[in-house]
This record gives sequence, structure tokens and C-alpha cells, in this order.
Amino acid sequence: MSLISEDTDPSGSRAAARPAAAATPQPNRVTFNRLELNRILNLYGRMVADGEWRDYAIDFLKDRAVFSVFRRASEMPIYRIEKDPRLARKQGMYSVISPTGLILRRGHELERVLLVIDRKLSLV
Repeated sequence: MSLISEDTDPSGSRAAARPAAAATPQPNRVTFNRLELNRILNLYGRMVADGEWRDYAIDFLKDRAVFSVFRRASEMPIYRIEKDPRLARKQGMYSVISPTGLILRRGHELERVLLVIDRKLSLV
């Protein structure tokens, strides 16, 4: 797990370990609050237990916060969960983005946005 706080595009970065900056974010950075991070990490824990995900990275940029999920540490992210407050009054500040850059779902509520990748067990 790595904490990366650079102003570069997180989709181009690998999951290789980098030296982390200060553990506390600067005030001019967008971050996930405790409830958002708890919901994302609960989903992450379930997917790790299923063997689908293995690594993650969190990026705190000036304009958005990004939680990237990796299948292997040497690959591109499978999903990026982004929080962009500039879109809060438009399409919603939360979005799930595929490796190709396609926005799978965008909305105002994190719970509903994460449903696109949160596969629950259903009885047939």
C-alpha cells in the first residue's frame, strides 16, 4: 500500500512504492473523509478476501482525491475511485473510472457510485 501525493495523473503511475510525503495532507489538497475512506476500504477488504484485488494507492491532488485499485503491484489500476469537488453541483463529485479512462458511474453519493464494482452474492 502506498500513499502518493503528487500533482501528476494517477492513471499513468504504477503501483511501485514511492517515498511518501508528509502523512498529513496539506490544507490545499482534496482528501477523502473518514466515512468515505471507511466505505472504500470495506469494499477493498472484501475484494482482497475474494482474491480479485491485491494493492491500492491513494493520491491527494490539488483538485481531486484518487483511490486506485490494482490486481498486481506492477500493473495499471483496475479501477480509480475519484472525488472531485468541482463537479459536486453538476454530475456529482464521485466517479469510478476504468483502466481505459471510461467513466463507469458518476454521482453525488459514494454508496451508489461504488455499486458498479461492488458485486454482491445473489441467489438464483
